[in-house]
Amino acid sequence: MRKRKGFYSISVVAKMFSVHQQTIRMYEKQGLITPKRSEGNTRLFSEDDVDRLEEVIYLTHKLGVNLAGVEMILKLQKKIKRMQDEMNKVFKEAEDEIEEEKEQLRQDIGRQAQQLAGIRKDNKTEKLPVGKQQLLLPDEKQPKKVATRKHAYDDVEPDIAIDDFEIEYEKD
Repeated sequence: MRKRKGFYSISVVAKMFSVHQQTIRMYEKQGLITPKRSEGNTRLFSEDDVDRLEEVIYLTHKLGVNLAGVEMILKLQKKIKRMQDEMNKVFKEAEDEIEEEKEQLRQDIGRQAQQLAGIRKDNKTEKLPVGKQQLLLPDEKQPKKVATRKHAYDDVEPDIAIDDFEIEYEKD
């Protein structure tokens, strides 16, 4: 349901909640509610003002909280709301960072798979036997890893298949 944008007078609001107008004025004087004023200085209560007044009346009349307690409750609610907004912002930023890292990892994996496919293609053209072979992986001066081909591919077109290689680290 959509809230209306109109304003209510103090008499209408007092009837809505079955309270005296003076009670509403006292809540305003205490700073618990802040209705707008017309050019003639008449109080104009918006939907938000009415909602806030409803909360104040509930706390004072139904729960028996004094005005100082109501003021503290409202301040704490405002502080909690601000903290929730800040936490949501932090969570959103963290989520965005994680998504960026995931995309970067996907790209890195794609590049590495292409490199492995190139190595596999090079090995196929040399018709290397199945078994342990020392391969110089990109950006390495000395082979520190041994790639073991599991299958022989004589007439198969190279494609990206991570399962075709096992990487073992040499022990020093």
